[in-house]
Amino acid sequence: MATTKTGAPLDRGTLDTLLRRRLFYTPSFELYGGVSGLYDYGPPGCSLQANIVDTWRKHFVLEEDMLEVDCSMLTPHDVLRTSGHVDKFADWMCKDQKTGEIFRADHIIEEILDARLKGDKEARGERIMEEEGTDKKKRKRKVKDIKAIRLDDKVIQEYEGILAKIGDYNGEELGKLIVDHGITSPTTGNPLKPPVSFNLMFQTSIGPSANLPGYLRPETAQGQFLTFNKLYEFNNLRMPFASASIGKSFRNEISPRSGLLRVREFLMAEIEHFVDPLDKKHPRFPEIADKVSLKFLPRAIQELGKATIVETTIGEAVKEGMVDNETLGYFLARIQLFLKELGVDQEKVRFRQHMPNEMAHYAADCWDAELLTSYGWIECVGCADRSAYDLTVHSNKTGEQLVVRETLEPPKVWEEWDMDVDRKWLGPKFRRDAKKIEEAVARISQEDRERLAAAQKAGGKVFVEVESLGSVELEKVTITKSKKSVNVREYTPNVIEPSFGIGRIFYSLIEHIYWSRPGDEARGVLSFPPRIAPTKVLIVPLSGHSDFAPIVTALSAKIRRAGISNKVDNSSATIGKRYARNDELGTPFGVTVDFQSLKDGTITLRERDGMKQIRGAQDEVIEVVRRILDGDIAFDDALAKFGEFQGQELDE
Repeated sequence: MATTKTGAPLDRGTLDTLLRRRLFYTPSFELYGGVSGLYDYGPPGCSLQANIVDTWRKHFVLEEDMLEVDCSMLTPHDVLRTSGHVDKFADWMCKDQKTGEIFRADHIIEEILDARLKGDKEARGERIMEEEGTDKKKRKRKVKDIKAIRLDDKVIQEYEGILAKIGDYNGEELGKLIVDHGITSPTTGNPLKPPVSFNLMFQTSIGPSANLPGYLRPETAQGQFLTFNKLYEFNNLRMPFASASIGKSFRNEISPRSGLLRVREFLMAEIEHFVDPLDKKHPRFPEIADKVSLKFLPRAIQELGKATIVETTIGEAVKEGMVDNETLGYFLARIQLFLKELGVDQEKVRFRQHMPNEMAHYAADCWDAELLTSYGWIECVGCADRSAYDLTVHSNKTGEQLVVRETLEPPKVWEEWDMDVDRKWLGPKFRRDAKKIEEAVARISQEDRERLAAAQKAGGKVFVEVESLGSVELEKVTITKSKKSVNVREYTPNVIEPSFGIGRIFYSLIEHIYWSRPGDEARGVLSFPPRIAPTKVLIVPLSGHSDFAPIVTALSAKIRRAGISNKVDNSSATIGKRYARNDELGTPFGVTVDFQSLKDGTITLRERDGMKQIRGAQDEVIEVVRRILDGDIAFDDALAKFGEFQGQELDE
């Protein structure tokens, strides 16, 4: 499936050139040769990112009444050791035995086995589809040792099986694959050293004494967990509630690649929704249960080695147990609606469930919203039920209770069997083993206590099984039934966590809305939804005539006062070329000031994708743009009201 808006094959090199030339982003420190995995955003990139974040904030923080926090990026070592990041947040890397060149182990295996499969197809006379937009020089380097060699069918099947679960292998297993399949350095052909674990966090020291080690945070979540008690109190001790945070995170990737999709510094937007572990229903779930359908790739289908999509409503997915609970399902649906609002192609979105070996041992369920790009399916949003793990481990480490205390009205009342062994008899008789016997008694179930009480009442003896002592008679024990009551229930909340990679969404969206004008492949267009576009309106005077300057200046100011971003292009290029330049920037509307404007103050409004125009008074045109940005009308509605204006030759 092609990833562009029109379905045409994507020339990734052309798109990348456009994005860098128009300064959506550019490699950081380029004058010094650059650093892989680090990028700077230019003016349109900053605006686009800000609009994505603004949409996210309105869609989630405002709509769901979340509590937004901004936590420190510097995190002490003890916090991340407790969370598990110090020990487990790592990838496997291997080195060229002679040159020391470093590769990420799973990536190098994946690339070489994939290249061998392509060589097999070539040997069989099959046509090999090149990756969309792959740079020819990079492609030659990547596959320089690939030869057209026919593989045995069993080898093909084995390679395909390895590639299907390449992310599931540990270091020892990756090392075995490297040896068994003769994987060597793709640049030198030298043998590779066994994979070693590489922690992905950037380490630093906090303060001048270097006595407090720390890290640049790998996620925003830990700061939210540590402020739970304060947020719970701020929320007037009401449950459930959600916190949210938007900020930079850092991961010291072994081999950054794929442009903005795998970088070392990136913007995240994360939600931590705290919920009762015994009640994971969501009050707003009925609003979307039957109205939002998602494309699921569940675990059961992946285990069969297939990628067949199951499309169903979120209500059915939860009802059938494919999605674990209502709150998790609610956020999956809200994620889908958010991506749709940004302009992401809904045919290129799927929700893939994590396999058991992908999930942490404490997770109840986890799904990734994956977007199809020229690099394949890319995880852009993760949504996990993290159970009570994070709050529990931090509470255990610090001694601070991160819990909810819920008043029970009415109090919970029940009957319970109590067993009371006479310690004056127990201690002298059993001495050191007395504690063992008490612990064994404490473990006796209510059913067994009831049975023992009945036996005692009938004149029988009471025995308990004790490790290393066998069956011990309790000569002096009282078994009674009593009423118990509890006025307060105490529990550690579970956490549902949607986590958004803004940079990945940024790039994937661009691929989905990019296209070229028919008959002119060099004329690229970025069809951002108007609300997401970096700049909303381009103002172009018909010529550089001095009479146009006052009206253009006044019009630009009036549009700004309406809260609409705009740019003026008064260069000497034709209007058509000026519009084409701004089509590359995704500007949805163009306003032309011509000689008729000098007479009666009217202006034309051009829509980017269809290039149709309307003409009206300045206030009328500004109101049309404002209402389109607010989602009240579409440009076709304005066309129906004003009629299409065809009085200008714009050389388009």
